[in-house]
Amino acid sequence: MGIFADRFGKEVVVVGAGTMGSGIAETFVGHGWAVKLVDPSTETLERATERIAAAGGSGSLITACDVAELGGARFVIETVPENPGLKTAVLSAVERLLKPELLCTNTSSLSVGELQSVLEHPDRFIGLHFFQPVPRTKLIEIVTTSRTSPETLQFARACAEELGRKPIVVADSPGFATSRLGIAIGLEAIRMVEEDIASASDIDDGMILGYQHGVGPLRMTDMVGLDTRLAIGEHLAATLGPRFEPPALLRKMVDQGKLGRKSGQGFFSWPEEK
Repeated sequence: MGIFADRFGKEVVVVGAGTMGSGIAETFVGHGWAVKLVDPSTETLERATERIAAAGGSGSLITACDVAELGGARFVIETVPENPGLKTAVLSAVERLLKPELLCTNTSSLSVGELQSVLEHPDRFIGLHFFQPVPRTKLIEIVTTSRTSPETLQFARACAEELGRKPIVVADSPGFATSRLGIAIGLEAIRMVEEDIASASDIDDGMILGYQHGVGPLRMTDMVGLDTRLAIGEHLAATLGPRFEPPALLRKMVDQGKLGRKSGQGFFSWPEEK
């Protein structure tokens, strides 16, 4: 057992069982960890359980609808939707009820420092940004602030290495490094569809074959969720300026319930998800 796994007993609590949370849980189970997955929706937990069971792995999974059911936890990852009020409420409750030694957020764009400001032990808190699809993507973006302790950063690096991921460390800023670049490309790709420049599949093929991207920007938007991309775009537009203003087409598709893979339809069809 590695130093990080030994320190935390190969046990982790993941709060939020949506696309990211279930993917993170699946990854830890695949590496032999005991995972406690928490979500208020029993339906969401059932879907996540089926997905994780189908993937296999030497670890274990138990589920709960409330963190209050768990008693305590040394290592917690929060993966609830990109809503600052929701995240701060969840993080405050997690810290109070579970008293973790290492508390992480999977936010892809919100200020880690602002989330950190509501905590009693901000030094134990850090951004641990996983990517879609979580079980196959070999990157973790670690987001630090001036209040994050060196030991917490060391833990985050060790966590990434435990999972066979490459960690990159970035300072807390709007969109960090990866979301800022990814959103810029994704929003421009949506504008090109909106302006009838090219089809979604041709735009994606251009980036895959011409620029060596593993997944095209529009398929990635579907995988992340159009609603999530809209929320991130709105946040970056408010903090970094109008160049990140979401296109009208993105807003229209979200209003129509075309959220990508999670709804079965986005820029592409995902019938297996319906």
